Amino acid sequence: MTSLFPMFMKLTGKQCLVVGAGRIGGPKIGGLIDTGARIHVVAIEASEQAHEWARAGKIDLEIRSFSPHDLDAKFFAIVATASEQLNRLVYREAEQRGVLCNVVDVPELCDFFYPAVVRRGDLQIAISTAGQSPSLAQKLRQQLERQFGPGYTEWVAQLGETRRLILASPLDKECKWELLHSLASREAFEAALAKVAAVEQAELSRRKLENNRGHAVGTV
Repeated sequence: MTSLFPMFMKLTGKQCLVVGAGRIGGPKIGGLIDTGARIHVVAIEASEQAHEWARAGKIDLEIRSFSPHDLDAKFFAIVATASEQLNRLVYREAEQRGVLCNVVDVPELCDFFYPAVVRRGDLQIAISTAGQSPSLAQKLRQQLERQFGPGYTEWVAQLGETRRLILASPLDKECKWELLHSLASREAFEAALAKVAAVEQAELSRRKLENNRGHAVGTV
């Protein structure tokens, strides 16, 4: 297999097709919901969750058999059925039309792969084994989730705001570069976490003091 090219892609407004909306297809559909893609789902049967997404206008759901015309004007397709014959049919039709296709859990019928992803706000860390060992990818994801805790969500957002201010400042290019890199250090992150923890502790102490005062007044 040739080397894969890793990238993060904007899907807003892109038309995608998902064939299958059951146990296999449901999570794939769910992963697309927040991307802004226009999701067209075709399935013989669909989960209640898929029907809820359809009622909410998040997906276009049709309960019927797949037709090759479903691939018309699509940017990519995801095939998530238990039928090997149908999976191969959709992949072959997609290939003929130049539509990128992923047949779930069948690496040889995939133009792209779903990575295991660690999400901390705008920070996303994706791990792929090119379909060779999804279990390994999941284990690595779990390790990274422990390493990159929830505190990164707010910190990355703060870094983005600070970066925009620095880039708009009159500082020279080299000074901006050094400043941005120093702010992204582990030490800077730990200092930011300590500051958040101190604020949270102060708020907790304040609430505890107010509760104690209220209790004391109530018992007088």
